[in-house]
Amino acid sequence: MSQAHDYTLIGVHVHINLIGWVSFALAAVIYKLYPNAAKSWMAKTHFWLHTIGLPLMMYALAQYIQGAEFAGFVAFGMMMSYAIILGVILFVINVFVNVRD
Repeated sequence: MSQAHDYTLIGVHVHINLIGWVSFALAAVIYKLYPNAAKSWMAKTHFWLHTIGLPLMMYALAQYIQGAEFAGFVAFGMMMSYAIILGVILFVINVFVNVRD
């Protein structure tokens, strides 16, 4: 983006960094320090909701920013944001339930 001076997809870039890298790194640290939290069904569900939802949402966001003609997929991709939110909620509940000193 910087080399081409085309910042149209900066929203996608920011979401991938924060939702993808930062939140997964935080979850990895928690799951490494507290193995009981990593073994729960909530951790597995969080992982899969995030892993499936994020790429679909980012692709749909990129299509939306660029003015996609196929609005059906864009709407479906944006619905994936709810899957990511559900995954994050499960992660928070998992931390409160399974992370203890």
